[in-house]
Amino acid sequence: MIIWLKTEILSNLKSVFSMLFPSPIFLFFFLPAVLFLYFLVPKKLSNLTLLLISLIFYTWGEGKFIVVILISIIVNYFLGILIEKRNRVILTAGIIFNLSLLLFFKYRYFHFPLGISFFTFYALSYIVDVYRGNIDSQKNPINLALYISFFPKVINGPIVQYRDIALQFKKREITIETFSAGIKRFIIGLGKKILIANTLAPVADQIFAIPVDKLSTSLAWLGILCFSLQIYFDFSGYSDMAIGLGKMFGFTFLENFNYPYISSSITDFWRRWHISLYKWLQNYLYIPLGGNRKGKIRTYTNILIVFLLCGLWHGKDWNFVVWGLWYGIFLVIEKMIPSVSSGSSWRLIRHLYALLVIVIGWVIFRSKSLAYAFGFLKVMFVYVSDNSREFYTILYLNNKLIFVILLGILFSFPIYSYLKKIYLASVEIRKGFLPSTLNTAISFGYIISFVIIFVFCSASSASQTYNPFIYFKF
Repeated sequence: MIIWLKTEILSNLKSVFSMLFPSPIFLFFFLPAVLFLYFLVPKKLSNLTLLLISLIFYTWGEGKFIVVILISIIVNYFLGILIEKRNRVILTAGIIFNLSLLLFFKYRYFHFPLGISFFTFYALSYIVDVYRGNIDSQKNPINLALYISFFPKVINGPIVQYRDIALQFKKREITIETFSAGIKRFIIGLGKKILIANTLAPVADQIFAIPVDKLSTSLAWLGILCFSLQIYFDFSGYSDMAIGLGKMFGFTFLENFNYPYISSSITDFWRRWHISLYKWLQNYLYIPLGGNRKGKIRTYTNILIVFLLCGLWHGKDWNFVVWGLWYGIFLVIEKMIPSVSSGSSWRLIRHLYALLVIVIGWVIFRSKSLAYAFGFLKVMFVYVSDNSREFYTILYLNNKLIFVILLGILFSFPIYSYLKKIYLASVEIRKGFLPSTLNTAISFGYIISFVIIFVFCSASSASQTYNPFIYFKF
């Protein structure tokens, strides 16, 4: 029975992956067909068209679990209308309903619907904002259903708050500039996922599958380096693709990552990593708990509660609980000693401190148990040579992996943003100094670079084995 269930789940996940952004089916069949249909229908039917497409997308991968998201949509639609009268009882009932849905499927059911952590947070932010008077309830069920189920973000975020895109359901413009910007952003995310994250994933998986008593120090560091880069380029790559797809359909989503590995403190890290989750926790948990308005002890307690729940949002295993508390403790320390997280002096030391805390956090996050995490950390910081272990670091290193690691480290810094600014700033300057043919060649080369990335990604996607996004399991 257990083997059958595992087979069914794996089969289901593979069917989901077959329709997801990096797959040939999505890139060459689904997306072109959706775009053609979207621009073919009248504007007044655009939201309905996107809703139907989103429900088909979700049903393709999740089958019967489409019922769960439909129930969420229907219940929260009526909750929003009732809560608009500032009825605290209805709000409480709405919060209980949404959290019960999440807790039942994610922590009690053997297999939970993909994206339930995300679309539950969409619904909660919507009803809370209606209660607070920040937004009016959405009377058009199609628009609310589209907000909750919109296919670019339904499974893996970003956690878009309704108030940030409410006006875009009524009016949005798609220009050549915004559409092309969406394509470029999508290709950047595709490159992050396929060329970097998917290359690092097998090595990270293999090393974290080795018993700790057979690990060497250098191999442990290689494993966590690969995973640290993998999870960043995997998750930020998905966010880039979601943001890019949103732009293609006229929606503007807020940024979800801002080069978190250049952070100089843990406070800074959480302002750069999974920004939409951090803002959600701040707006709908930290502030309602009292934030920093009720004294220092209460502030520190609130931070620990928020990050304990942040850990539990990722999973019920003890390593996620400890991972959340790990960050909560350092955020409290930085509140107690502001010089740890701010100031112009000792910036390099603070940056190294932040990286160390982040890397240790990823060990806890990635490990299959707390015991494994502690053993892995011991090997990392108490030297064990390759010669004393049966698994050698050199067995996992090759030129391709070294190149991708260096590429990952390089693009963990805002290199692309810097080069893009230089390119855009040079456009007008070049017009006055360079022949028009050379200017055209430079602009053409800029476009060709995206085409090359897309071609490489398409070829790699067709040849790679199944490799889902890390955050699917959360």
